[in-house]
Amino acid sequence: MGKTPGSAEPRFPGFDVTEQSPHWDATTTAVVFRRLQPAGTPVFFDGAEEGAVRALLDRLLAQDDEPRVDVFAVIDQRLAQRRGDGYRYADLPDDPEAWRQSIAGLEADAMLQFGRDFSSLAKQQQINLIETVRTHEGQWRGLPAKRVFSLWMRYACDAFYAHPLVWNEIGFGGPAYPRGYKNIGLDRREPWEVAENDAEDPVPWSSRADAAKRHHSGHLSPSASGGRAG
Repeated sequence: MGKTPGSAEPRFPGFDVTEQSPHWDATTTAVVFRRLQPAGTPVFFDGAEEGAVRALLDRLLAQDDEPRVDVFAVIDQRLAQRRGDGYRYADLPDDPEAWRQSIAGLEADAMLQFGRDFSSLAKQQQINLIETVRTHEGQWRGLPAKRVFSLWMRYACDAFYAHPLVWNEIGFGGPAYPRGYKNIGLDRREPWEVAENDAEDPVPWSSRADAAKRHHSGHLSPSASGGRAG
């Protein structure tokens, strides 16, 4: 049975995307299965930075329990190899430098407000500090706050949604090459796809998500909701 991130009941029970590997070419299979291998020693972030980055990524992706997708290792390798998106904003340094500066900024805020490293803070304290960056207008620690939050999310989501465990979670059948898809259309599935468990209308779901965001914002500390100048 295919695993999914976290301990929640799977949306697509029994679906395991790796069972489709016989239909992929050799290169694709090697790339996908490499993502399931244990990570090596970090090559970009140092030991002091690693704890903060891992905690940040867990909060951004709501990875609160096992199994977790090791997005840290993917991002660490990507930054070491300087594999960006092919562009950067003029008011933000190159991605590797922006990551280093922003992690140093998180650590500085953690020490200033709580007297401890970011990774050692309680979950809600970490969320509050991250929300300070997300909601802040203008500069934060010498960097454009909204650009920084966008950078974090872009890297986190790119690494997360490229992982087979997450494909299991969202019911994605994996690479279409060379087999392809033939049953294209609303609520149509390929023979290897699995029906979603307890599928719901996305409109009510979206309304609940918006309500949850408002509830979350109402419980933030004043420092998180108001931000601070860099």
